[in-house]
Amino acid sequence: MLFNSLIFAVFAPVFFVVYNVVKNNQRLKWITITVFSFIFYGWWDWRFLFLILFSGLLDYISALNMHKSKRFFLWLSLIGNLGCLSIFKYSTFFANNIDWFMRLIGIESSLSFDINTFSIVLPVGISFYTFQSMSYTIDVYKGKMKPVKNIFLFFSYLSMFPQLVAGPIVRARDLFPQLLKNRKVTTVENWNGLKLIVFGFFKKTVIADNLAPFVNEAFRLNNEIDSTIYWFFVISCFAFQIYFDFSGYSDIARGLAKWMGLHFRLNFNHPYLSFSLKEFWQKWHISLSTWFRDYVYIPLGGSKKGFYLGLFFMFLTMVISGFWHGAAWTFIIWGALHGVFLGIERITKYTQYIEKYKIGKPILLLIILLQVWFAWVFFRAENIEQAFSICRHMLSFNFDISFINYSTRMANAFFFFLLGVVFEYCFLISTRRFLFKRTNLVLMLDVLTISVITVTCIFFRGPQSDFIYFQF
Repeated sequence: MLFNSLIFAVFAPVFFVVYNVVKNNQRLKWITITVFSFIFYGWWDWRFLFLILFSGLLDYISALNMHKSKRFFLWLSLIGNLGCLSIFKYSTFFANNIDWFMRLIGIESSLSFDINTFSIVLPVGISFYTFQSMSYTIDVYKGKMKPVKNIFLFFSYLSMFPQLVAGPIVRARDLFPQLLKNRKVTTVENWNGLKLIVFGFFKKTVIADNLAPFVNEAFRLNNEIDSTIYWFFVISCFAFQIYFDFSGYSDIARGLAKWMGLHFRLNFNHPYLSFSLKEFWQKWHISLSTWFRDYVYIPLGGSKKGFYLGLFFMFLTMVISGFWHGAAWTFIIWGALHGVFLGIERITKYTQYIEKYKIGKPILLLIILLQVWFAWVFFRAENIEQAFSICRHMLSFNFDISFINYSTRMANAFFFFLLGVVFEYCFLISTRRFLFKRTNLVLMLDVLTISVITVTCIFFRGPQSDFIYFQF
């Protein structure tokens, strides 16, 4: 079920009517969240429910029995979850690469054909709820929290529909205490939740969905246009598309949570205003980057085992992060590029030196955006060949502008790209500082702003499309 669909416009009001009736009874509240979340998730394909049930029951039982044999039940949870993820998300990737290697050494192999005959479908959001579920058992193993006994409380955490399929990834130790409370949602929280939802829909339906047709056309045409300016503009449009698409989803999820009396942590904090790549990853998809920090980088050893081992662990963590995003070499290269750029930054400390100059920050901003932009090429490209071809175009210093008349979608993309720039760098930053204050003048401006954005979402929405991160 999509947030930007008519069925969700029916689903959400029904849920909140029922939720507000039962929310003072904890058990009924947890059952309501679980049932409606299962309906929300099963709307794509009811068979997906068996997978989230398996993952959830595995971790629920493992955590309850952790006191008997901590290591056994931790490994049971990790193997079970990562095994499911490998089968449904990575089996074809591994099969294709095994076939390639076998042919390379002169042995015929049809493993990929055998795997594909099963027609394995990638369940929506499997990577998100798998990681969320695993973090619960790991935290119980480390003694950071106690296992919960009520199964509906557990599944109301794991399957909560606002963030189920695309995050933010919520930690059990953050959400369980909130689910155990019966607190009244204030008028201010309801209003702030509405603003988050409206801003989220604007980001997704107006900016991201209007940039998508141009970006898709450019990657479909591939090498028909050889212009540095053109491809930098294409990648800039994709950078804004994926940012507004994903941060829009996170805003909607956080807004819905506020209406439920819950708080999800900020997932995006203006990442394209970063003056180091480290800062970028502190602002981009914060729930995932902190998950990899806490459950991969630090357990590997972090920076405690020496400078160079720390660099290697950081690089390895970024590669794993890339592989988490997709079963393709392009995603692995995307993660590896960020690992290399972060390593160079940590070794040279060039950001600290450049920042000392008067024009240091603008230069750093440009450097970081260039690094992120070139990495986005591999994230979006259909294959490695296409990615390297586009990078060659971007570095060809061909400043031909005849492409302006080539695509009918160019003018539309340029308008919504500029709208995205204004929204992100000017409007949102300047207004968020006082939109949450409570004066009559600000309240009037607040209402006017929300009204204008709502009307814009209705009349200027782009072609409906899935949220990009549903595929992960």
